[in-house]
Amino acid sequence: MADLVQYYGTGRRKSAIARVFLRPGTGEWKVNGKGFDEYFVTEQQRASAKRSLAIVEMSSSFDVVTTVASGGVAAQADAVKMGVARALIEFNPELRKALKAEGLLTRDARVKERKKYGQKGARKRFQFSKR
Repeated sequence: MADLVQYYGTGRRKSAIARVFLRPGTGEWKVNGKGFDEYFVTEQQRASAKRSLAIVEMSSSFDVVTTVASGGVAAQADAVKMGVARALIEFNPELRKALKAEGLLTRDARVKERKKYGQKGARKRFQFSKR
């Protein structure tokens, strides 16, 4: 039996986590068992998810199978982008320079700030009254 050749990368953004598998193929995408266009509805989300492959010009040389959990759809698209970039580095370490220059390997650390006690939200306070 022939072994399945695939390259794995994990991407994260906010609370979204993407597990990305790149397999040599024709450029077909599956996200959580659905088609790419069915899962990522807006053009911005699609462009964001495909950006890593577009930069290294390998859009049609890999099939991408992705499992995404948590977060919103936009954060999931960014998580997929990072996961694809990491999987590409596993495939060919020489692509690191091009991907790093575009900022695709940097984890975006911006997350929602927690609500603090004695306050209405993370930053907002209850109204103060002098009298």
